[in-house]
Amino acid sequence: MSTAAGTVLVVEDEESIADVLAIALRFHGFEVMTAGTVREGLALTERVRPDAALLDVMLPDGDGRALGRELRTRRPDLALVFLTARDSPAEIVGALGFGDDYITKPFNIDEVVARITAVLRRTRPVDVLPQRPPLRYGDLELDETTYSVRRADRTVELTPTEYALLRFLVRNAGRIVPKEQLLRHVWQYEHTPPESTVVETYISYLRRKLAALGPPLITTRRGVGYGLA
Repeated sequence: MSTAAGTVLVVEDEESIADVLAIALRFHGFEVMTAGTVREGLALTERVRPDAALLDVMLPDGDGRALGRELRTRRPDLALVFLTARDSPAEIVGALGFGDDYITKPFNIDEVVARITAVLRRTRPVDVLPQRPPLRYGDLELDETTYSVRRADRTVELTPTEYALLRFLVRNAGRIVPKEQLLRHVWQYEHTPPESTVVETYISYLRRKLAALGPPLITTRRGVGYGLA
């Protein structure tokens, strides 16, 4: 682990954009390595272990989402943030299916830094973790030391952000948690983007994964928020 705020791999084929991202991230204490293609990005991760990857979706030699899948296969703990010029629901869902956040172009550079910082805050383990008892809710068990989840004694494969969302719901079992509170505590958003559908998207992912192993667990209070059944 770097002593800096973290190491970020930026894969962006537009050199001017890559330079702006690298300068801003370094200014805020991150170590940054840049690549312009899928091949260069894979080669860099063979030599250096980044804490997060900021990936353009459209690259000259491939799809940034495919690169993200490959990097996540090699490094399950790697935080993934996608840059995309497309903002259709299908594109967003495709990026969030296995990533931790997405940013649409054109973007505000301060927002990019804030998003990277927030993703690392919720996904990067500290150097030494104390042994903590698991969180339990019905047949659901969250291991707070290994960050793994089991339901009915079967493993549930979750991304770091999915785990953080489920943990917050379990810690607040018996309550309906407002969407704004989830954005603030799980995604570290200080100001709620009015058009954001990230909570709804991740709730749907959790529902699908948990329902594969048991009855529906997450409830919706329309216009209010979410809770556990």
